[in-house]
Amino acid sequence: MGIQAVILLGAPGAGKGTIADDVVRQADYIHFSTGDMLREAIKQGTPVGKQAEQYMTKGNLVPDKLIIEIVMQRIDRGADGAKYMFDGFPRTLEQARLLDAEFVKRKAVLSRVILLDVPKDVVLQRLTGRRVCRNCGASFHIHNIPPQKSGICDRCGGPLEQRPDDMEATILNRLEVFHQQTAALIAYYKSRGILARVDSSRPREQTAAEVAGLLK
Repeated sequence: MGIQAVILLGAPGAGKGTIADDVVRQADYIHFSTGDMLREAIKQGTPVGKQAEQYMTKGNLVPDKLIIEIVMQRIDRGADGAKYMFDGFPRTLEQARLLDAEFVKRKAVLSRVILLDVPKDVVLQRLTGRRVCRNCGASFHIHNIPPQKSGICDRCGGPLEQRPDDMEATILNRLEVFHQQTAALIAYYKSRGILARVDSSRPREQTAAEVAGLLK
């Protein structure tokens, strides 16, 4: 059995990471978040991290070839029969075509692409309230998942901070970039008959259940 993959698409704040975490607990998939990988590279100050930081702090997309290189290196370190759930990748038509080419080389299969739909006002509420621990990386939300003590991580006692890409102006820019860059990508997967749309403005349990059902 070769490599298999599914893709979760959606604007920033659509809940891709949250839904992926819920679904992989129910199925034998490996959650693959390029955003987490890039943020870790930035934190460590690696060459790829320094390049990515210049784009991410402005709310812009990291160049396609850079993303593909990171993704394929990670896949090549995994098992041959692994199943991956890509979280927000690919984001552009060029990334999709590059991924297809790499999958052909490895005889890998992309079986399903799921687009998480969410209104702009919901995105802003979700992202502007998000806080992350500077020390351990634990995530909180000032409304939905507040820490026991304001500004302090429940897990390690470290300070909580708002990431630069969670500022409102940056979010609005990220949304515009997302819609501009992914319109052709969505049409591409729709034409292949593997695209499904899911309303992710609902409670996470409902969204995750629908996504899991699409993968059966």
